[in-house]
Amino acid sequence: MDVERITEELYGLKPGDFVAARDGYVAQARAAKDPAAAKAIAALRRPATAAWAANRLARERPREAERFLALGETLREAHRTLDAERLRAASREQHQLVAALARTAAELAGEAGQPVSDTVVREIEQTLHGVLAHGDVADRWAKGRLVKVPEAAVGFPAIDPDADPPPPARAAPRPARNPDLAKARAAAAEATAEVARCEREFDAAERSRQAAAAKAEEAAERVTRLETDLAEARRNRTEAEGTASRAATALTTAERALARSRQAADRATRTAEGLEGQAP
Repeated sequence: MDVERITEELYGLKPGDFVAARDGYVAQARAAKDPAAAKAIAALRRPATAAWAANRLARERPREAERFLALGETLREAHRTLDAERLRAASREQHQLVAALARTAAELAGEAGQPVSDTVVREIEQTLHGVLAHGDVADRWAKGRLVKVPEAAVGFPAIDPDADPPPPARAAPRPARNPDLAKARAAAAEATAEVARCEREFDAAERSRQAAAAKAEEAAERVTRLETDLAEARRNRTEAEGTASRAATALTTAERALARSRQAADRATRTAEGLEGQAP
């Protein structure tokens, strides 16, 4: 079986149609005695709704996708080389494109009969940020085969496109003589640290939620596969039992026919022997 063609077809389907179609191809591969294809197809995972919508964007809008992929390469290179000017210019385009493309992806999903919520739109935006930040995510998205929403980019912070370049370092100011001002600054620093801590906790909780959702989805898919295998096994058992029952019936009929044939042969033999005794 052409696993590549089947994979391309499956990731073009709506998430709700994915599992049934995949399991159907697995059954076909097994019937065709192609265990390698069956294993490869069974390993394919249903995409999350946001990942599917992002995939559809890459499939339906190839020119926009190509431009977005090029932007990702530019951003990653700018981060590697610490090119502030280039990074600032690319970031300006990033902010414009991510929001616009997420809306386009949502529209395409709706046109395909899969409307998405505001939460999913935000997950599409997160997916697109992941495409910009990670080359492996970009490769899968370019093929339209993302499975899950990538984690929030770490070490790839968004840059304010309108921010001025940072000023040169200055000597540290002398300690403030106003005690109230010192207290206010300390409170502000503490509040800023608390915000950073809460943001880290939020990111960790979001990653945990995504991981739990992915595990739940994998478990649901496994249950579906096991239910399909169980149904097939039950059909096979029913067919085998029917075949065994018909064979037993045929055996009984054959035994009876054999007994009748033997009886007829015995009668014919006795008749022949009697006639031979009467012959002159």
